[in-house]
Amino acid sequence: MSTPETPEEPRSADDGTPAEGAQVSEAEAELAAQRLERERIERRKAERQGPIEAGAKLSGTAADLLAAVRAVESGEKPPATVFAEARPAPRRPAPEPVRRAPVVPEGPAAPAEGTVGEVREVLTRGGAPAALAAPAAAALGEDAADLLREDPWQLLRVPGVRPEQADGFARALLGGEAGPDDERRGRALTVWLLEQAAAAGHTVLETAALTEALGRQGVPGPEDAVRNAIAEGDVLVFQDAVGEAVGEDEEQPVRVLVGLERCALAEESLADGLARLINSAPKQDGAAEEWERAASAAEGSAADLIRAASGHGLVLHTGGEAALAEPAALLNAAHGMGLRAWAATHSPVGRERFASRVDGPAVATVAGLLSGAEGPGRDPEGALAVDLLVVLDAPQLDVETAALLSESLPDGARLVLSGDPAVLWSVGPGRVFADLLAARACPQIASRRPDPGPLGELVSGIGVGELLQVEAPEKEVVIVPVRDAGEAVHRTVQLVADSVPRALGVPAEETQVITPGHGGAVGTRVLNAALKERLNPGPGRFAGFDPGDRVAWSPAPGRTLPGRVVGADGQGLRLDCAGETVVVPRDRVEQTVRHGWALTAHQAVGARWPAAVVVLPGDAVPALSRPWIYTAFSRADRHLSVVHGVDQALQRAVAEVPAKPRTTRLPVLLAPQLPGAAE
Repeated sequence: MSTPETPEEPRSADDGTPAEGAQVSEAEAELAAQRLERERIERRKAERQGPIEAGAKLSGTAADLLAAVRAVESGEKPPATVFAEARPAPRRPAPEPVRRAPVVPEGPAAPAEGTVGEVREVLTRGGAPAALAAPAAAALGEDAADLLREDPWQLLRVPGVRPEQADGFARALLGGEAGPDDERRGRALTVWLLEQAAAAGHTVLETAALTEALGRQGVPGPEDAVRNAIAEGDVLVFQDAVGEAVGEDEEQPVRVLVGLERCALAEESLADGLARLINSAPKQDGAAEEWERAASAAEGSAADLIRAASGHGLVLHTGGEAALAEPAALLNAAHGMGLRAWAATHSPVGRERFASRVDGPAVATVAGLLSGAEGPGRDPEGALAVDLLVVLDAPQLDVETAALLSESLPDGARLVLSGDPAVLWSVGPGRVFADLLAARACPQIASRRPDPGPLGELVSGIGVGELLQVEAPEKEVVIVPVRDAGEAVHRTVQLVADSVPRALGVPAEETQVITPGHGGAVGTRVLNAALKERLNPGPGRFAGFDPGDRVAWSPAPGRTLPGRVVGADGQGLRLDCAGETVVVPRDRVEQTVRHGWALTAHQAVGARWPAAVVVLPGDAVPALSRPWIYTAFSRADRHLSVVHGVDQALQRAVAEVPAKPRTTRLPVLLAPQLPGAAE
C-alpha cells in the first residue's frame, strides 16, 4: 500500500456548541454534531476494558507488535490504550430542538492569552512562525508550551505542519540531541501518518504500509516507532482474521492493523448500531396490509423499496438523480400511514432539492438533525423521534457521522441509506456505503430508473467504465479541446460568461466550473481569479471579497456550501448560502471562505446546477479516476461542457482507474453480529 494521500478538501478546526435555547445556523449545527461525537468517544474510552485477545500464530513485525501490547498489559511499560469489545453507551436525554435562524457562526473557544503567549515564545525560540501560536495552543491544550519544550515533534499535531518543519523546530530547540532516531520523533510521525491516512479515507493501516511510510520519512527503526506509539497509547493495534484456518490444529491467520482511537471507536460503534438495526424487527407501527397497499400503489423499484423497508431495520438503495423519486415515494407512503418519517441530506442545497418531492416539512441536513437544529428532535431517552430515517447521498457518510446516526436511532426504527455508489466517497475516514454494499448484510434495492437524456446516457456509461459518444441534438454535451493551460482558462471564462448564456439561456450564476484541484495553472485559484475579473470585478474590499462574489464556504471540515457575498461589516463577511444568511467572523474568513465560481469535484458532490463546465488541463491526468469523472460530469442538469486537454487520458481513467482503495474494519466488525454468524 502506498503512503496515504491528503484529500483535496481544506480542513478547518471549527468547534463549538450553541447555548441551550439559542437559535443556531447550519455552521453551529455542524459544530455541535462534532462536539457530540467527541463526547461520545470520551465515554467509550472510559468503558473499554481488557486486553486484545491472543491466540493467533504471528511472526515478524506482527509478532513484535503483539508482544509489545502484551508487555504493556503486564505493566512493563506505560499502559497502552487497547481495543476491546464494548457495548454502546446509553443514550442521554436531549433537550428539545431549537430551530434554524441566521446567526454569526462561532469558532472554537480561544485558548487563554497567557497560554498563547507562552507558546509563541517557544515557537520563536525554535524558529517557527509566531502565527502558529494560537492553533498550537488549541491543539495541545493549556500545557502546550511545556509539551513543545519536552517534545518539539508534538508540533506535528498542529494542522498544516509538515515533518520537515517539525524537524527544523526540534533541531533549533534541542540542538545535537535532535536526531532522526529520536523515539519522540518516531511516535509523533506514526500519529501524523495515521492522521494523513484518515484524511485520505483510511480508518486503519496495515503495519507493513505504516512502517514503509515511516521509513520514507527517515525513521531508522520504523517497527520500534510503531511499538513505542502503541505502548504509549498514542495509537491502537488490532488483529483481524484473514481467511480460514488450514487445519483443525492450525489457528486462524490474522493481519495486524494500527489506527487512531477516534476512528477505531467510531467504526466499532457504527458496527454495533447497524447490527442492532439489522437484528431487531422494525416497530409494528402499521399493519402489513397498509405497507402492501402503499407498495402496490407505487411503481417498479419504488414498490420494491417500500416492501423492503416495511420488514427490515436497514435497507440500502442505489441509483442516480432520477432515482430520488423512490425514497420520496417511501417517505410519502410512511407519512400516509402516520409514521414519523424524515429524510436527511448533507447540505442545504440537497435539502431544498429533495424537499420539493416530499409531502410536508420532512427533510433536514445530517448536521442539523444530529444537533437538534432541524428535524423532529429527540425523545426522552435521547433518541431521534423517528420511525423511519432516509439518508440521501449515503456515499458521503464517514464512519464518525454514520456512527452518530446509528446510535441516535431508537429501537425498532428503520434506516434507509440511499445514494449513487459511483460518486466520490466521503472526505472523512471510512467507506461506509461501499462496505455495506459489499457485505450484503441487508436488503439492497437497485433503482431501475435511469437518468434521462444524453447526459444520463453519458454518466451511466462512465459508471460502468465506458466513455460513450452520445448524440446531443440540443447541445446537452459539448467538448471544447484546448492545447495548453492558458487556452483552458480563456475558454472556461468564455463558456461561463458568454457561450452558455447565449446558446442555452443558462446565466453565469447558474453555471458551475469544476476542476481537479486548487493549485496548478488551471486550479480553482487561477480560474476563480479569472472568473471574478470577468464577472464581478472589484478591489476585494474585505479579505479579497466583494458583494456579488460567488463563494465556497466550509463551516466545518469536509463540508462545503456554495453561496454569495451580500456584504461585510465590523462583524465579518455576510453570505447568502441556499437562502440562509450567515456572517463569517473576520478571523475565520481566510480559513473557511474561497471564491466559488470554480470548485473541485469533492466540493461539488451533493449539489447540481443547470450547467457545468468541467476543466481537464494537461496536468490533471494524475488526479483523474472513474469516480472523479463520474462525479464531475453528473453535476449538470441540462448542459455539460468539457474543456478537454488530456487527450486519451480521459478514456483511460474511465476504463482503468477505479476508486483508490481504503483500509477499513467495518465488514470485519459487523460480520460476527449478523444472523447466522455463529453457525
